[in-house]
Amino acid sequence: MIGADPVTVLGTMSGTSMDGVDAAVLVTDGERILRFGASAYRPYGEDERAALRAALGRWPGEAGVDAAAAMVERAHLEVMGGLIEGVTLAGFHGQTLAHDPDGARTHQAGSGDALARALGVPVVWDFRTADVALGGQGAPLAPFYHFALARHIGGDAPVVFLNLGGVGNLTWVDPAAARPEDPGALLAFDTGPGCAPLDDLLRARRGQPRDEGGALAAAGTPDLEVVRAMLAGRYFLKLPPKSLDRDGLGDLVGAVAHLDDADAAATLAACAAAAVGEAVSLCPRPPARMLVAGGGRHNRALMAMIAAAVDCPVAPVEDAGLDGDMLEAQAFGFLAVRVARGLPTSCPGTTGVAAAVGGGQISRP
Repeated sequence: MIGADPVTVLGTMSGTSMDGVDAAVLVTDGERILRFGASAYRPYGEDERAALRAALGRWPGEAGVDAAAAMVERAHLEVMGGLIEGVTLAGFHGQTLAHDPDGARTHQAGSGDALARALGVPVVWDFRTADVALGGQGAPLAPFYHFALARHIGGDAPVVFLNLGGVGNLTWVDPAAARPEDPGALLAFDTGPGCAPLDDLLRARRGQPRDEGGALAAAGTPDLEVVRAMLAGRYFLKLPPKSLDRDGLGDLVGAVAHLDDADAAATLAACAAAAVGEAVSLCPRPPARMLVAGGGRHNRALMAMIAAAVDCPVAPVEDAGLDGDMLEAQAFGFLAVRVARGLPTSCPGTTGVAAAVGGGQISRP
């Protein structure tokens, strides 16, 4: 455990889009954000992404998992090693390969033990297991950081942070609450598909990693029957908190197989935007604004669709002076400090866990 003094912490994130590793330094006491530090990004190579895709949906001990975990550790060490000077603690999320909260299990590949030995600082990892073991969804975990961010930017009215990674997730924050774990302070859940189906479509049809800037989606017309069919699915009948695996809504790419490239891209973007619209309707009170992080904020067609689907201003988090590429990496640094201080990292309003709980293991050098 550490005391309440601010520490310099390094956080990392490798998300469901499987594009690479984000790493970011910040100074925090786990409650306030005092300063943002340096950051870096290490992309996965195509062979590395292939190793991850081959291990998706698999659990420890199954074929391909050890190789994927070793690769994840190597990639993290490469980027973390360049930022470690002056850092006294690190947060390592790992790469989610499988997530089954209904079965009380979740699997993020990679071990904090190996990183702690190599980096020479304590590493907090395995953030989600304790939450799912106590009946929580294990996701999303960034909301306690979003609460601190809402305070940091001087928010005085409810605000929504939307992360558009492979899966979309939303946090509704009331910055007037005293603590993130207090009733009514937070509501958080996965909205539905983010960029993963669109990325998969571009990779399969054009050999491209993404719809750059949303140009292809902007040129197409959505098939609203596909969107309606998605929204009629079981996930959208559930009340939050709730979470979703990367492919938890089935084969959305297959659902647009009958469409040309532009219409297929537009339809998958419309699916993501419609899911966000449904999610905002579940918030306790209408938000004053929506701040968007993650790679999806660069997709102009998707951002326009989201703006049309919700009744509040929508803007990238950069409009509030934040770094939308590094928000989740910063979040796991922030959470690492909370774990080391014995503070909760999730609560009923964020994951549906029975009571506020602190997750994470701490590996020491």
